[in-house]
Amino acid sequence: MLVDAVIDTGLTMHYLVRSLALRNPASLHIATLFDRPYRRLVDNLPVRYVGFTIPDEFFVGYGFELEERYRNLPDLRLVR
Repeated sequence: MLVDAVIDTGLTMHYLVRSLALRNPASLHIATLFDRPYRRLVDNLPVRYVGFTIPDEFFVGYGFELEERYRNLPDLRLVR
């Protein structure tokens, strides 16, 4: 199981899946909190668990930051 906070283009996950597949795992799936499937640049990414599908907008808070600020907000907020 690979876990990532946000999957946008899928390029990083695609590289990891290909690299790990060389080791012949019994199964290989991806879990993400936020998914942006419309930004995907690769096909057939095995994303099995998705928390939320989000729009193509920039969020801060809850661990996501902008210029090293807003990371500690207790919720997600849209940056406009």
